[in-house]
Amino acid sequence: MSRPSHRSPGVLAVLVLTVVVLATSVLVGCSGPDRADDAPATRTPTPTSAPAETETAPTPTPTPTPTAPTVGEVSDARWAAMVRTGAWRPGCPVDRDDLRELEVTYVDFEGVDRRGVLVANRDVVGSLGRIFITLHERGFPIERMDPVEAFDGDTLKSLQANNTSAYNCRRPDQINAPVLQSPHANGRAIDINPDLNPWMDLRCRCWSPRATHAERTPAPGKILADDATVRLFEDEGWIWQNIDVADYMHFDTGYPSKAWTSPRD
Repeated sequence: MSRPSHRSPGVLAVLVLTVVVLATSVLVGCSGPDRADDAPATRTPTPTSAPAETETAPTPTPTPTPTAPTVGEVSDARWAAMVRTGAWRPGCPVDRDDLRELEVTYVDFEGVDRRGVLVANRDVVGSLGRIFITLHERGFPIERMDPVEAFDGDTLKSLQANNTSAYNCRRPDQINAPVLQSPHANGRAIDINPDLNPWMDLRCRCWSPRATHAERTPAPGKILADDATVRLFEDEGWIWQNIDVADYMHFDTGYPSKAWTSPRD
């Protein structure tokens, strides 16, 4: 038989203390607060994107009215209208090849830039272009500017509309000069703001288109003796009122009309 072992109380106390220490270490190791794996996850805030700026389309800049004159041949459509309305007919002194369309910028009575068209002889369009550049720069107002075919070839209707026009081989019932010698029929004359600058029609001994503005008092769009508009035309070689009666609207290059060159060309 084996002999039972006997241990002293001191030894037992040491063994119990050792077991307690080991158990405590295990518990601390398993559930200690500084275990990285069990620490609450720290969330990195997701950056909030700034709202995208809405791009506003730039407001388009209005295209300015061009100021440079342009010259071209008489278009098919315009020539057809001239023939249809009698603004040109067989027996007129110039033909389509002698004429040009001149487009210029003018300022109206509201101060708005507009483009107008003159039909004129090809030997005067360069001079007229320079004149209208200067008139525009000076702010000289023009009511409107359309060839006479816009009025069915009716000269009186064009005058009553205060319309500025050049070439006009007038209808037989409206002729006031022999057609072959006429500056208008040759495309070498221009009438400017005719309602404001009327002429004395000896056929009726009346102001045409009306007498309202016959008195020569200064006003926008009017033409007076030796004013800046008259001098401008004269510097280019044109003649104001080249007729024996008052004709305030009218400039031409000479009567009877013939081939012409401006002294500035």
